[in-house]
Amino acid sequence: MAFEYSGNGALDYFPCRYAKSKLLFRGPCRSLAGEYIAALGGTETYGKFVTDPWPTLLEERLGLPVVNFGYMNAGTDVFVNEPQIVEASRSARLNVVQLMGAQNMSNRFYAVHPRRNDRFLRASSLMRSIFRGVDFTEFNFTRHMLIALKTRAPDKFEALIDELRIAWVQRMRALLECLEGDKVLLWLGDYRAPGQQDPLGAEPLLVSAAMVDELRPFATKVVRVNPSVMARSGGTSGMHFASMEEPAAQMLPGPMVHAEIAEALEPEVRGLL
Repeated sequence: MAFEYSGNGALDYFPCRYAKSKLLFRGPCRSLAGEYIAALGGTETYGKFVTDPWPTLLEERLGLPVVNFGYMNAGTDVFVNEPQIVEASRSARLNVVQLMGAQNMSNRFYAVHPRRNDRFLRASSLMRSIFRGVDFTEFNFTRHMLIALKTRAPDKFEALIDELRIAWVQRMRALLECLEGDKVLLWLGDYRAPGQQDPLGAEPLLVSAAMVDELRPFATKVVRVNPSVMARSGGTSGMHFASMEEPAAQMLPGPMVHAEIAEALEPEVRGLL
């Protein structure tokens, strides 16, 4: 399935809604009648800057529609709080759920926007009491805030990370319990270029193997994909973006990573159909 893009290099994602959802997903809009696979996840599932994201490639391999419910910068909150999408996924023959990072969700320390989960809204009284002297009005995004707190107060930072990890497991378990039928967890490892590091660690951010193990009883399979050095070294080759978007594109998986995801998922998903 090809996606057109405009002359300035940016893709046309044909944004669409399903049922009464307020969320805009990547199109073209697909029919939810008949058999299909639901792909839930964040920016990596949406396929920002990539013509054919892994849901499209998986569909081509399986010959069965794969509906892309990837949402930009999503954390678990987007899907837990969106009944229309949970309902749509229940009608799916199978659900593939990307393990998203733990930074983009509301918790006892801070609140995020209910749909744009990467947007920091406010710090709780608990957060302010622990990180005294920090002016939280200077932060608009969760990643920026967490990096700043790690730098300014590393001794207190671990308490925040512990809270995020506990909340992530609870929220992911709640999501999986809402979905019916077989559930395949996509555990995508770090896809950045070798030597390119994030101060918060590897993708998915703040998620450990122990946390994933806690979810295994609630999933049919866990598919771990560690992109190859060749795929990670591809840079922005084959990606489509406006000139000012290049720094953002460099931080996201390119076509080779998406191809490896689809290749790894195919036999595992096919075995459940």
